[in-house]
Amino acid sequence: MPNRLPRSDALVLFGITGDLAKKKLFPSLYRMAERDQLDVPIVGVARSTWDDSVLHDHARQAILTARGAIDESVFAKLAKQLCIVDGDYNDAATFERLAAKLEGIRWPTFYLAIPPLMFSVVAEHLAAVGLTQNGRVIVEKPFGRDLPSAIELDRILHEHFDERRIFRIDHYLGKEAVENLLVFRFANSFLEPVWNRNNIASVQVTMAEEFGVEGRGAFYEDVGAIRDVVQNHMLQVVSLLAMEPPLDKDADALRDEKVRVLKAMRPIDPSHLVRGQYVGYREEPGVAPDSTVETFAALHLRIDSWRWAGVPFYIRVGKALATTWTEAVVEFRAPPRMMFTDDAVPQPHANTIRFRLGKDDGVTLGVQAKRPGRELATRDVAMRVDFDHALGARQDAYERLLDDALDGEARRFARSDSVQQAWRVVQPAFDQPSPIYFYERGSWGPEEASELLGHHHWHQPGDEQSQI
Repeated sequence: MPNRLPRSDALVLFGITGDLAKKKLFPSLYRMAERDQLDVPIVGVARSTWDDSVLHDHARQAILTARGAIDESVFAKLAKQLCIVDGDYNDAATFERLAAKLEGIRWPTFYLAIPPLMFSVVAEHLAAVGLTQNGRVIVEKPFGRDLPSAIELDRILHEHFDERRIFRIDHYLGKEAVENLLVFRFANSFLEPVWNRNNIASVQVTMAEEFGVEGRGAFYEDVGAIRDVVQNHMLQVVSLLAMEPPLDKDADALRDEKVRVLKAMRPIDPSHLVRGQYVGYREEPGVAPDSTVETFAALHLRIDSWRWAGVPFYIRVGKALATTWTEAVVEFRAPPRMMFTDDAVPQPHANTIRFRLGKDDGVTLGVQAKRPGRELATRDVAMRVDFDHALGARQDAYERLLDDALDGEARRFARSDSVQQAWRVVQPAFDQPSPIYFYERGSWGPEEASELLGHHHWHQPGDEQSQI
C-alpha cells in the first residue's frame, strides 16, 4: 500500500472570485487559521482586475457574511498568506506567472472550483510549466453528467495526476454526522448481529429542502435532483449504511468496501423511480417554460448481497418540500403479536434507528414501552441523542476536507471506481426518463412517491417528534 502523500506546501484556488469560494472556502480557511491549521500560502487564480488588496476585502466580507463577526488578528494571519494571480485560463502567460509565484514550492494542491469543461485546459497548462509533477488536484462534484462523461473526465485528470493525487470533493463525506454512520455501526457491537436482511425490513434516506432553486434555475436546468444529490450524496449515505466492515482504517480499505456495495446495487429500474417538479419551478428565471427537469426524486434500490438481499432501500430528495431535513431511517421487522393478541390492543410499531444528518444531527432510537394502565399495551418512546449537546462544537465539512487534502488524507474523498459505479446505478434514469409529476410547494412531493413503498410508508420528521 503506498504511503500517504506529504503535507502540501501551497494551496492554489482556481475560481477564487466565484460563489463557492465566497460561501464555503473563505469561511473554512478563516476557521483553519483560527485553529492554527493553515500553514501554507494560498494563491488565487482568476480572470479579474483584482489585486491582493481587493481580494483581501472580498475575503473579509465573505467571512463576515458567514460568521457575523471577525477576529482581526486571525484575519491578519489569513491575509498574510493570501494573494492572487490575475489571468485567463487559456493564456499560457497566466501559468508562467503562477509558476513564478510558486517558486520553491514542492507539493502544491490545486483546487479547481471551475466548470469541468476547463479542467483539461488548466491541467495541460499546469503540466506545461512543470507544476503537475508533484502536485495534487481537488475537483468539485458533479464528476461528470453521466457514466460516459465521468469516464472521460477521469481520462483527462489521469493524463496529468495519478489516482492517489486526485481528491474528489463530496462535502457530505466531510460531514461529522455522515461519518458517524460508519462509527455508530462498527464501534457499537450490539448492532452487528441484527444489521442484516433477517432483522431489517427497510432503509430510507431522505434529503428534504423547503426552499426552491432560489435564482439558480439556469444551473438546475442542467443538473436536476438525480445528478445534484442522488448520484453522489445519497448513494454515499447508502454505502455507509450497507457496507461491510473495512479491514482497517486505511483510506483504500474503506473505499474498497463502498465500491463493493455500489457494485452490488442493481441499476435503477425506471418503473421504480418517481420524478417530480414543484408547481412554479417553470416560472423561475433561467428555467424553460416546458421544463421536464426533476426537482424531486424518489426511488427504490436493491442491493444484491448476502447481507441485504430482499431489503428495499428507498431514497427521497426534493426542493420546496414541507421542511428542511436530512435523515436515514433503518426500520426493523415488527415483533410477533404473541402477548398482544387482543384485537383491541394495537400491534407494536417496529423499532427504528434514525440518523439525523442535518443541522439538528444525532441519533434517535424508536423503541416500545408499556403504556400506563391495565392493558398490556405499548406506546412509542424515542431515545434521542443530540450530537451538539453530547459532543460539542465540530468542524465544518469544507474545513475538514481542505485540511485532509493538504495533508494527503484521502479517506473522505471519492475514488474513481466508486464514482463510475454510482453513475452506473443511476444511468437508466437518463436513458429512459420516467414521467414528471407535479407537486405543490410545502408538500412531501407527488403522491405517486408513496406507491413505491408498497406496504411500507415514508417516515416523516414529525413521526419522531410525536414519540417524545
